[in-house]
Amino acid sequence: MVASHKRIAYSPDMVIVRFPDIETRRKALSFLLGRFPGKSWATGEVMVPEQALSHLAAEGIRFSVEGRATYERLAGSKSEGAVAVSDAKPATA
Repeated sequence: MVASHKRIAYSPDMVIVRFPDIETRRKALSFLLGRFPGKSWATGEVMVPEQALSHLAAEGIRFSVEGRATYERLAGSKSEGAVAVSDAKPATA
């Protein structure tokens, strides 16, 4: 039997948002979970469909919109924190 991976259907109208603090971010992620598709990064950025913004506002959750979730922006988010091979120091025993 071949395992299949379930893909999340992302809307083409995805935006990147940030929350003012970690508690607000946790509250927002808890609210969004199961209601909207999205992605969260350790950088604090959260990708959500544009239609989720009005729902966050209705819940009284403060956020700021950073912009559209473009390929260039997402590619940069994925590589943040990566260490170049030439910069890596060899492990010592």
